[in-house]
Amino acid sequence: MAKEREKKLLPGVLGNYAAELKLLLTTLLLLCSVATLLQFIPSRLTISASDLRVCISRVSQVTGASPSSSSSSSSSNSSSVSVKSIRLSSPPSLPPPSPPEEKERVLENGIIKRVFKPYGSAAYNFISMSAYRGGLNNFAIVGLSSKPLHVYGKPTYECEWLPLVRNDSAKPITTVGYKILPDWGYGRVYTAVIVNCSFSQPVNVDNSGGKLILYASTSGGGDTNFNITDRMEVLTEAPGSMDASIFTSEPKYDYFYCGSSLYGGLNPRRVKEWIAYHVKFFGPRSHFVIHDAGGIHEQVLEVLKPWIELGYVTLQDIRDQERFDGYYHNQFMVVNDCLFRYKFMAKWMFFFDVDEYIYVPPKSTIKSVLGSLSQYSQFTIEQMAMNGKLCLSADSSRMYRKWGIEKFVYRDARKGIRRDRKYAVQPRRLFATGVHMSENVEGKTTHNTEGKIMYYHYHGTIAEKRESCRVLLNSTQVTFEKIPYVMDTTMRDIAGFIRKFETKMIGSRIQKPLQ
Repeated sequence: MAKEREKKLLPGVLGNYAAELKLLLTTLLLLCSVATLLQFIPSRLTISASDLRVCISRVSQVTGASPSSSSSSSSSNSSSVSVKSIRLSSPPSLPPPSPPEEKERVLENGIIKRVFKPYGSAAYNFISMSAYRGGLNNFAIVGLSSKPLHVYGKPTYECEWLPLVRNDSAKPITTVGYKILPDWGYGRVYTAVIVNCSFSQPVNVDNSGGKLILYASTSGGGDTNFNITDRMEVLTEAPGSMDASIFTSEPKYDYFYCGSSLYGGLNPRRVKEWIAYHVKFFGPRSHFVIHDAGGIHEQVLEVLKPWIELGYVTLQDIRDQERFDGYYHNQFMVVNDCLFRYKFMAKWMFFFDVDEYIYVPPKSTIKSVLGSLSQYSQFTIEQMAMNGKLCLSADSSRMYRKWGIEKFVYRDARKGIRRDRKYAVQPRRLFATGVHMSENVEGKTTHNTEGKIMYYHYHGTIAEKRESCRVLLNSTQVTFEKIPYVMDTTMRDIAGFIRKFETKMIGSRIQKPLQ
């Protein structure tokens, strides 16, 4: 009986799963057929990484255009939308044909010829951020390029001006581009590059418009078998848009701030104090450009908004530069963009950070100090290094209400050591700039500014969200972590005036506690 039941059970089970077995066998047969066919497909038809990127981008378009739906009618509608989106999208540009693939072989003399097969791309040839006029016949192009390409190769650049309306007096003109590497070798995968294009004659003098074209050639760098040249339109001047008077007119601002890339978790209280102090310090004919590389979160933006509305601050979102691995969030590229973008709008341009405060001694003003330095194209500024952990015990009961410049009063007293300096320039005399000074300047530079102008540096406090004070003291001198400090209340003494100025300018908009 048991044997008969087993005989009847097996056909029954097979009958119940007959459809599934047929599907499984069909799928296996199809996979075997595809695997067999792939062996006969030529190697030149293999799917490349660029093909996969195109496919993925198409899938993204389809997904964005037709969200999934459970009903059959929604599925059919989304399918039609998907087809339309694919048909309407422009076809991708095809990559250049690949050379015939070489294979390892034995030569007639018995030597084994080995083969090397390159794949992918290590870094881009050139990443354009901006291009600006520097005069009637001069332009500056700001961008990034592969650092190994410039360290071990000799890339070249050519500039071309294409008039929008061509005639006998307006023809295309070309010139060799002169490159400047302003980052002192600090670049990582990418290095900052400034390409100077100086044509032999003024271009677009009739203001009919035109385009600036940059040709970036690797000149055998990377792969000596190829000289790859990339063509890019870096600047377009619409008809009537070129204002030549800006090159000779008086600048709009006396003092201009070009900030480095701001990133990380900035403390909005410190930013609030910094901007109020410097608007007061530089006065009404000043302007501040802040570059957001991820550091301007909601509360920091709340602090800056009143000053943006008053016309003192311009905020630029540069977060996309994070795609390209350069030194300190590509700050060399960023400050150079700021230089050329506002070159003819500022009499003096300052480069320093948001944890640094410019100061001039009593009985002098920023105007009088810079007047005495007007013969120089560039001057550097002495650092006063303040400790962000040492505070006065007298402030312990109201520490949280104190501004940073009020409670950090201990200055590094070491002598004879090299300290970082920040700087200011007359921007019309620069060809490129750096972070601590420019090496590409026309005219004289002076470092002899001790006693005239300095900056108080509160290192490490700008990103400190919790209370920075760690040690409370009541002495005028102290040695902390083997470094001697002396009490310096210079900034503390003027904090009250800055508070009143802030209230006068923006009221109580941001007086509520900030985290």
